[in-house]
Amino acid sequence: MQIKMKKVIQGLLIVGSIVLAYLVYSTILNPIDFKAEQDLRYAACIESLKNIRKAESAYKDVNGRFTANWDTLAIFVKKGTLPLVKKIGSLSEEQLEAGMTEKEAIEKGLIIRDTVRVAVFDSIFAKSYNVDKMRYIPYTKDETFFLGTNVITTGSGVQVAVFEARAHNNQILGELKDKFKQEIINLNEKRRLDGKYPGLKVGSLTETNNSAGNWE
Repeated sequence: MQIKMKKVIQGLLIVGSIVLAYLVYSTILNPIDFKAEQDLRYAACIESLKNIRKAESAYKDVNGRFTANWDTLAIFVKKGTLPLVKKIGSLSEEQLEAGMTEKEAIEKGLIIRDTVRVAVFDSIFAKSYNVDKMRYIPYTKDETFFLGTNVITTGSGVQVAVFEARAHNNQILGELKDKFKQEIINLNEKRRLDGKYPGLKVGSLTETNNSAGNWE
């Protein structure tokens, strides 16, 4: 009977040790592991949002507005062109001292300023960049960034075109929810209490922020 009791106590101690080890891991190591996974996904997401911003900025330079359509933006990046001023020659010190302006030098044919068209893709992206993946949130199967546009009227009555691309933490970190469900909930709650968007975004549909990212 004593031997049986001893084995039961040993078994309980083993179970208790396992539970204690799990609790230690959950309270100390689990948050560290989550932060590493979050940082990895955030870095990739930020890089994607920067590329979206570059594409939208180029689109606006050509069209005078942003676009909320992913297909339109992708086609523009693949097939669109941008104006580029080709500069040949410059004012010499003697010409500058004589008070000659660049406009006068151009009119006299002394220097040349010619506008050429260059491919959008070659101008803003590396050759290895896959435009077709621009809309998709990294580390997800098929989640896409939200993309929207708006026109805001400032206090002085000026209308300003704006865009916003964003991804919620539930999307960015969605594939981690089975292991880090509570950590994701805590992260979203902290952002809510701080009055901040619970995820990553670039631009804004409600204010003019020069297409800044909320990580900057």
